[in-house]
Amino acid sequence: MDVNQSLDLLAGLSPAQFMRRYWQKKPLLVRQAIPGFQPLLSRAALFKLAGREQVESRLIVQQTKGWRMKQGPFAPRGLPPLNQQGWTLLVQGVDTHDAGAHALLQQFRFVADARLDDLMISFATTGGGVGPHFDSYDVFLLQASGRRRWKIGRQRDLALQPGVPLKILQNFEPEEEFVLEAGDMLYLPPRYAHDGIAEAALGNDDKAAECMTYSIGFRAPGRSELAVEMLRRLAEFTEDEEEAAPTEASGRAGGLPRAYRDPGESATATPAALPAALAAFAEQAVREALKDPLAIGCALGEYMTGPKPTVWFEAPLQAWHADLATTGQSSIQLDPRTRMMYDRAHVFINGESYRGKGADATLMHRLADQRALSARELRKASASAIALLADWHDAGWLAKVLPGADH
Repeated sequence: MDVNQSLDLLAGLSPAQFMRRYWQKKPLLVRQAIPGFQPLLSRAALFKLAGREQVESRLIVQQTKGWRMKQGPFAPRGLPPLNQQGWTLLVQGVDTHDAGAHALLQQFRFVADARLDDLMISFATTGGGVGPHFDSYDVFLLQASGRRRWKIGRQRDLALQPGVPLKILQNFEPEEEFVLEAGDMLYLPPRYAHDGIAEAALGNDDKAAECMTYSIGFRAPGRSELAVEMLRRLAEFTEDEEEAAPTEASGRAGGLPRAYRDPGESATATPAALPAALAAFAEQAVREALKDPLAIGCALGEYMTGPKPTVWFEAPLQAWHADLATTGQSSIQLDPRTRMMYDRAHVFINGESYRGKGADATLMHRLADQRALSARELRKASASAIALLADWHDAGWLAKVLPGADH
């Protein structure tokens, strides 16, 4: 992607300009971000998706007595009737289940993949919404069909309504108001309060237009979340090194033995007190684990590419043929569910890491950035790289594409 090219998607701004002026700073309203946009999934297809066990979905209903929320999956008759006002169906991760949704999400890859999360679809009957709230992450709200009225504001009072199953602001104070129609889009930075209500609208055919909003959400890992995951993975790396070490001496890190020892410890009259030497040993163990920058990068990459719990891969229908790859007769593309990233020393894919350098590393970086390799590019891969790609193919992480194939 040329980050200096102006885009209708960003109101004529280039991605570089948008990131400098708006990203995590202030909202941006874009009229006709995608002119003539049509929903990628019909209502029936969306409802069917919400009925699948491996798809995360929620039903939110605003009633006279308050709010009600139910987790999916939903049977065909498990949703309220369409003529009932005030209900919303949310379906997460649609980009991993629909090729069109996946392609739409790619338009937002001017932000690092480590930050890009998923595409959620909201279907709402008239009056439907999820209440005034704020998110801890950036979000683009693209109106796919129908009409939704958004009220937004820099909320200072973040107190939530008690006794409701949603995080709804108790004293929402909007500052601006916009009505979005099909093709319009609103960007909101983190913690910018907003409330979207579906309104009745007519389509170009003068028939009632269903309110569907596509939310392109971003991932914002918390400090404690990252600390827990990084330390856990670094500990696993240390365990692997110790298991591979043939002797006690080779298992030492910076002179620190594998197990705590205290041959000089004296008898104690306060047995419940933690020994100071043990606390020092624990602190030093953590410090040693954090000393290796390659290990830290490896732990981060594995965590950021790990599939969500609802994601799994199917074995390919067609076998891998290395000769087709090495002779330029096939290309490859990553499965929409695959998360692939890299740093200066590793390639990460779906929670696994690989050391790489030279021409093969460059090729893998290109695969991660493009999410595909042409037949010409694939021919440059070494035998070991082809073998690795074959493993990923057999795991369902990527697919080979033959010339003229419909993909």
